[in-house]
Amino acid sequence: MIKKNLILFLFFIFSAVIVFAQSEQRKSEDFWIGFGGESALYSSSGAAFGGSFSFGFGTGTSIGVKTVLFFNPESISVIELLFFFRYYLFGLNSNSGLYAEILGGPSLFNNSGEFSVPSDFGIISFGLSFGWRFIFSDRWYVEPAVRAGFPYMIGAGVSAGVRF
Repeated sequence: MIKKNLILFLFFIFSAVIVFAQSEQRKSEDFWIGFGGESALYSSSGAAFGGSFSFGFGTGTSIGVKTVLFFNPESISVIELLFFFRYYLFGLNSNSGLYAEILGGPSLFNNSGEFSVPSDFGIISFGLSFGWRFIFSDRWYVEPAVRAGFPYMIGAGVSAGVRF
């Protein structure tokens, strides 16, 4: 009796796997690398400007790492080391269009113009970003985005890169 139930159970499992595999027409996963320019309000004395490097993996949802280096000649310099989770709002097979992104990780602060190790102080940074990915020639992309969070108030940036 147990052997018969086990055989039936395995038959149903394999049948479901075969049907699911045939009905699923998902594209291959995206791996992408990008560089960009960003600005963020870290203080009331003005915006900090800088450059970013990011890479991520996934279609429909992505995970990745982003590093941003900000300079503000009047106050502070900041290095952000962020991990992100991105969700494309056009579905699980999309890798372009509108997306929402959760960012978090350490932000390291130094006096303006200095980058010492260890930094003057650090704090955990977290935020929410919204952007739009435009794809060109099926390999290249441009992404404008805005974000809000802590310890910065608001920020914006544009990045460009390549998909593999």
